[in-house]
Amino acid sequence: MFESKTVGDYRLLLLNQDEPIMFYALSWFVIFSLLALWSLAAWAMNAVAVWTVSSAGTLTGAASGVEGLRLPEWLAPWVPPEIVQAMTSVLSGLAPVVETLLQAAPALAGGLTIATWVIWGLGSALLVLLGAGLHLFIAMWRRRGGGSGPQPAPEVAA
Repeated sequence: MFESKTVGDYRLLLLNQDEPIMFYALSWFVIFSLLALWSLAAWAMNAVAVWTVSSAGTLTGAASGVEGLRLPEWLAPWVPPEIVQAMTSVLSGLAPVVETLLQAAPALAGGLTIATWVIWGLGSALLVLLGAGLHLFIAMWRRRGGGSGPQPAPEVAA
């Protein structure tokens, strides 16, 4: 009824069962490393974007310099003067709109931070789901005999 097992059998059993634990640990280590990189990237992009949007109000004088724009000298002979005048008038008409948008940009910094947190949360949830999927894949692989753990002995008909 009870089988007698030696210490060597138990050691072999324990060594073979530790191998899948390494696969689990390795997969979760990779997932947590990716999560750390994702968090660092989200933080850096948020810092750069908030800085850019917050300092956009100082660029309001730049939109009035549209009149000073000219075509490069190598391109000027190929463009008709009517098109150059039309583009200059369109750009000078857009200058007040661009200036108004640049003055309103610092108010968008708070919304940008919220959007960053939402995107970070979605990406983090996807990484955790990927980790759970890898965990399930390793478990299924182990059950199908892909691991090197002890295999049941085939039954022989007497």
